[in-house]
Amino acid sequence: MAIEILMPALSPTMEEGTLAKWLVKEGDSVESGDLLAEIETDKATMEFEAVDEGVIGKLLVAEGTEGVKVNTAIAVLLDEGEDANASPTPPAAKAQAPAPKATSPAKAEERTAPENVANGGPRLFASPLARRIAADKGLDLASISGSGPKGRIVKADVENAQASDKPATTPGKTQPAPAAPASPGAEQVKKLYADREFAEVTLDGMRKTIAARLSEAKSTIPHFYLRREIRLDALMKFRSQLNQSLAAKGTKLSVNDFIIKASARALQDVPDCNAVWAGDRILKLKPSDVAVAVAIEGGLFTPVLRDADQKSLSTLSAEMKDLAARARDRKLSPQEYQGGSFAISNLGMFGISNFDAVINPPHGSILAVGAGEKKPVVDADGDIGVATVMSVTLSVDHRVIDGALGAEFLQAIKGYLEDPISLLA
Repeated sequence: MAIEILMPALSPTMEEGTLAKWLVKEGDSVESGDLLAEIETDKATMEFEAVDEGVIGKLLVAEGTEGVKVNTAIAVLLDEGEDANASPTPPAAKAQAPAPKATSPAKAEERTAPENVANGGPRLFASPLARRIAADKGLDLASISGSGPKGRIVKADVENAQASDKPATTPGKTQPAPAAPASPGAEQVKKLYADREFAEVTLDGMRKTIAARLSEAKSTIPHFYLRREIRLDALMKFRSQLNQSLAAKGTKLSVNDFIIKASARALQDVPDCNAVWAGDRILKLKPSDVAVAVAIEGGLFTPVLRDADQKSLSTLSAEMKDLAARARDRKLSPQEYQGGSFAISNLGMFGISNFDAVINPPHGSILAVGAGEKKPVVDADGDIGVATVMSVTLSVDHRVIDGALGAEFLQAIKGYLEDPISLLA
C-alpha cells in the first residue's frame, strides 16, 4: 500500500523547513534507517531517515523548496511491484487533511495551513503562528506584507507590524504609551537608495530567526549590566604550564576553556543564578549547562556544554572544538544547541575591549568577554605595575536575577579566573 512520507519535525519548535537535498530518487529501494533527504531548519541541516521499507514512488517536493510545513507530504513510498499511481495513505499517527495529490514540486510549495478567507476576498497566505499573533495584537492580515515564500506572512512580519486600531479605552485605567511606529518596509527602504548601487540579500531561515529572537529579547527582557575587570596573568602562566604537559596528547587549552569551566563552577556556587525565565515563573536548574556563542557564515549558534562543572578542562576543550566545528558545518542536532541557563559570547580574539551581549531567552544571563590587554594596575601594597586585564560584562534578566545576586555570580567567575588552580579542586 502506498504511503506518504511527511516533512518531519526535527525539533520541538520546528514549524517548517527547507528540503535542501534529496538523497534518493524515484525508483530507489529503501529500508528503515536509510537516509532520504537533508532538511534545513532555521538553525541546522539534518539528515532525514526512512522509517519504513519500500520503493520511492514519487518525489512531491523539489530540492531547495523553502517553507515546507511540518507534516506536508514530500514523497510517496510504495511496496515492491506496486503501481506508482496508487493512492497514497497518510501514516495513521499523523492524521491530517486529505492526502495531497501527486503534483509537480512547484505545487507542493503552495500547500499551507487552511486559510480563513472572506467570501469574494483575496486569499491570504499566512502561517498559523502568524495568524495567532495577529489575532492577539488586533492586526488585519490584509494590511501586512509577507516576507515568506510567495509573499506568505510569517511571524516576523506580524511582530514588526503596527495595530491599525487602538484598543478601546477602559475607564479608570491608564492608557499604555502609544506603540512605536512600524519599521519601514523593504520597498520603502529601497526607494531611499534608488540612486545608489546596492545588493539585496534575502534572509534565510536562520537570519530571520535571529532577527525575531533578538528583537523579542531586547523589547521584552529587562536587561541590566554588571562589569568587572579580571587579571589574567596567573591564568596565562597556568595555561602555558598545562599546555606543555598536554602537548603529547595533542590538547591545547584556550582562555575560553577556562572561562567556561569558571562559569560552570560559579553557577554551582550561586545556584539562584542557574535559572531561566518560564513566562510566569522561574525554573532553577541543577546541572551547569553552559552555552557558548559560535559565529558561522550568515549567523550564530550557541551549542551547549552540559554538566560543564563536572568535566575537566581538557574534556571541555575537546567537546567545544567538536561542537564548534559541527556548528560551522550546520550539523548540530537541536539537542546540542537548545537548553542551558547561561551563555558566553567572546569577542576578545577580535581585539574588542568590551561590549554588551543580548540575552538569549529563556536564559537568565550572558557573559560578554573582551580581549586581554596590558594595563597599569595598583597592587594591594599601593605599588604600580602592569598586568594583563580582561573586561567582562554580565547582561542579566532582572526578572530572574537581582543586582546583588548577579554581582555575587560575577565575583565568583572572577575569583576562579584569577586563581585558576582552584578550578582543578
